[in-house]
Amino acid sequence: MARTPTLTYDRGTLILHPPPQGKDWLDYATWDDRVERFRVPAIQYRNLVRSMAATDGRLIDKAKAYERLALSSSLQMTPYPHQREALEAWQQAGQRGLVVLPTAAGKTYLAQLAIQVTQRSTLIMVPTLDLMHQWYAHLRAAFPDVDIGLLGGGSRDRTPLLIATYDSAAIQAEHLGNRYGLLVFDECHHLPSRFNRVIAEYAIAPYRLGLTATPDRSDGKHEDLTLLIGPTLYRKSPEELSGIVLAKHKTIQIQVKLSARERQDYDALIQTRNQFLQNANIF
Repeated sequence: MARTPTLTYDRGTLILHPPPQGKDWLDYATWDDRVERFRVPAIQYRNLVRSMAATDGRLIDKAKAYERLALSSSLQMTPYPHQREALEAWQQAGQRGLVVLPTAAGKTYLAQLAIQVTQRSTLIMVPTLDLMHQWYAHLRAAFPDVDIGLLGGGSRDRTPLLIATYDSAAIQAEHLGNRYGLLVFDECHHLPSRFNRVIAEYAIAPYRLGLTATPDRSDGKHEDLTLLIGPTLYRKSPEELSGIVLAKHKTIQIQVKLSARERQDYDALIQTRNQFLQNANIF
C-alpha cells in the first residue's frame, strides 16, 4: 500500500515525500538531488494544498505550525465606508491582496479588522522602529489578552501576534516562515527589494494583506507584489477621502527655476541619494 504524502517545512521551502499520485502538484515542485526529495517554494503552500485536496485529498501536513486564535477586540470603532469596503474586497479575494489608501486613512485599524476576521497567528512587517512601537501600542489596546511581541531593535520575541521590522523579518525569514497564517505588510512597497522579498517567499502563510499609500517603485518591482502578496483589491486617493476622513486640502505644485550651478548641485545630490538607496537595497 502506497504511503501517504507528507509535507514538511525546511528553512524556507517545503519538502513533499513520497511523491503523490497525479500530476497537478508537479506544477509547484522541483527535484532536489541533494536530499532525493521534491521541493516546493513555501509561497506555493496554499496552491499546493488546494491542488492536493482537489485530487485524492491525502496529505499529512507537518509544515503548518501557525495557530488558530480566539481574538476578541477591546478596541471597537465603527469602520469608515472605505475601511469596510476594503475589508470586504479582501475577504472576497480569499484574504490575499493589496489595499492602497493615503496616509491617515486608517490602515492600521483596517489591519486590526483583518486580524480579527482571520483568527490566525499573525506577523506584521513595518519599515521603522517607530512604526513597530506604534503598531505594538495599537494591538496591545485591541487585544490585551493575547501575547504580542516585537522582532527588531534588540527584541526577538516569538508570539502569536508579532510585529517586526522588514530587516529583522528578512534575516529570520526561514525560521518564521511556517509560524504565521496571516502576514500584514505595512508600507508594502518595501517588500520587493532583493533583501526583503524572502519574507514572503519563505512563508507558507495562506492569508496576506499589503497596505501602502505609494505602491509604485521606480525600479518597476512593484509588479512583484501580485506574486508576493496578491493583486491590488481596493484603492482610494487623497482627493476621494478629502473632507470625509482627511481634512480638506489642495495640492499645489510650485515650480522653481534653478541656475546652472544649482542644477549641477541638485543632480549630484540626487545621484548620491540614489546610490545610497541602491547600496542599502532600498529601491
